[in-house]
Amino acid sequence: MLFTRKVRFLLLALVCLFAVGCLTVTGSRDWRSANRGPSGLAPDPLATPEAVVQVYSARTVSWKGYFGVHTWIAAKRSDADKFLIYEVIGYRLRRTGNVVVVRDDRPADGYWYGNRPELLSDVRGAGVDALIDRIEDAVQRYPYRDAYRVWPGPNSNTFTAFVAREVPELRVDLPPTAIGKDYLGLKSVGATPSGTGGQVNLFGVAGVLVGVEEGVEVNLLGLTFGVDPRSLSLKLPLIGRIGPGGNAEPVTLSHGAAAVPAVADNAT
Repeated sequence: MLFTRKVRFLLLALVCLFAVGCLTVTGSRDWRSANRGPSGLAPDPLATPEAVVQVYSARTVSWKGYFGVHTWIAAKRSDADKFLIYEVIGYRLRRTGNVVVVRDDRPADGYWYGNRPELLSDVRGAGVDALIDRIEDAVQRYPYRDAYRVWPGPNSNTFTAFVAREVPELRVDLPPTAIGKDYLGLKSVGATPSGTGGQVNLFGVAGVLVGVEEGVEVNLLGLTFGVDPRSLSLKLPLIGRIGPGGNAEPVTLSHGAAAVPAVADNAT
């Protein structure tokens, strides 16, 4: 009887989380006409000579947006007049056999089919061009270019997490709604996406993560539950983060580490 009550409570909690999660999805029903314009989170590249790397997340398209987000990386080299966007798009697998896309034909901070993005990391200044070199190398080495699964991965969040682990100076704390971020393939042990801790995970389905940036997270069937003591925040599936937060502030590199706050151009 006690076990039955626990199961009922868990199911009720998941239903409540789903209901609240639905309220966070604001995308248009017609993805063809949904807003893809800039959100004002990226600096104007024509007015920003320094190198910039930013990492974004936004609720994904249609019913999948109730459960998770799509993430991507945007980078601009010194004196470049455009951002390049690095991301994984699932439908590209059928068309080209390669899910990795590098493009400059949409805004770095663009709405994702009507859903406003969140800025997860913003690194600028001297030394960032070298980070972009490493980002591009990691993109080329992404091991799942010919595979895509919405759950439990590999997917767009697996890609962003892989690149972030290879370039830990980005200090990316991917949201709990980034399903696929913990997918490690045949490995069961690895660094956290922020590079500030470690995790144990079985094919993105079950595991534990502990990191300075992420706090403590438990992954169960792709759903992430956690707590971030640094920001006094809870991390919940479907809803995301509850507590202090917001878009990342720009930082500059200090001796190879992203640590020193910079002056924001248009970042918030």
